[in-house]
Amino acid sequence: MTTSSLFNRRHVLQTGSALAAASLLQPFSALAQSAMPFEQIKIINGYTAGGTADATSRRVGDKLAGTAYTKNGGVVENKTGASGRIAVEAVKNAAPDGTTLLLTPYSMMCLYPHIYAKLSYDPVKDFVPVVIASALTHGLAVGPMVPASVKTVKDYLVWAKANPKDASYGSPAAGSTPHFLGALLSLNTGIELKHIPYRGSVPGIADLVGGQLASMVTPHGDFLANHKAGKIRILATSGRTRSPFVPEVPTFIESGFPDLVVDEWFGFYAPAKTPANVVAVANAAINQALKEKSVIDSLAVQGLLPVGGTSEEMGRQQKILTDAWAPLIKRIGFTAES
Repeated sequence: MTTSSLFNRRHVLQTGSALAAASLLQPFSALAQSAMPFEQIKIINGYTAGGTADATSRRVGDKLAGTAYTKNGGVVENKTGASGRIAVEAVKNAAPDGTTLLLTPYSMMCLYPHIYAKLSYDPVKDFVPVVIASALTHGLAVGPMVPASVKTVKDYLVWAKANPKDASYGSPAAGSTPHFLGALLSLNTGIELKHIPYRGSVPGIADLVGGQLASMVTPHGDFLANHKAGKIRILATSGRTRSPFVPEVPTFIESGFPDLVVDEWFGFYAPAKTPANVVAVANAAINQALKEKSVIDSLAVQGLLPVGGTSEEMGRQQKILTDAWAPLIKRIGFTAES
């Protein structure tokens, strides 16, 4: 089983608009009506500026200005560290009034419960899903450390086997989906690939381009500029079909690795106990932002597709993915202490 089959992006895209519109019909309390639109809201993510999480935060945040949710665009804070957990903890501890949102890949909510024996937050009890913002696929890319003759995943594995000291791959965080994609590639082929975690994609790609890192697995949109410039080479992407942003690059399925099929999404969350009607207004504003052509175009630059939908749909996806990843992580054998 692959996690891709459990997240049907097309279904979410088709049903999201209708369900989001229905959320506008929810009654608003007098308190919420008087409080909104807020003067300012904050969007926190756990990754460095310039990456896909940052792009989603900023593109959507800018378009929230002048909505029923907030008068001004969202202010983005990049709280990096602890594999994304610092940002999650910051929002957990924020006032549950709707003025602070978390933007995170689903890794922190669906994978981390299987990794950390004492996770400092409960993904279900400490947060309210607001909306799935954008969807992506991951990619495996190699840099100048790897010979130009390496053009496929299988080529890379042959090189890695012959060069065990240099055979490494970076990821944007330990315990993230890209980390586990690389781990599964190593486990399924019996070829050791040393994992090197970074604080987001940007510093890892800098090392990749600079020849200090052999390969990296991360959202493939983060590779696009350097791939098109010929500085790195994307060998495969993790979607069921080829990415529209790099149609010349085969999928892992086409490359002979059908188990490495994963779509991931970035989602907005609010702290637990945020009033339901405030969540509904935030959901509606974000859904509208995701329909803006300028947002769609700017997300495409990062290899991202807008999604949207309801809070309830996002909660269901989170539960499905949390259950689906459990046996995979157990097979990989990674824990926070490993």
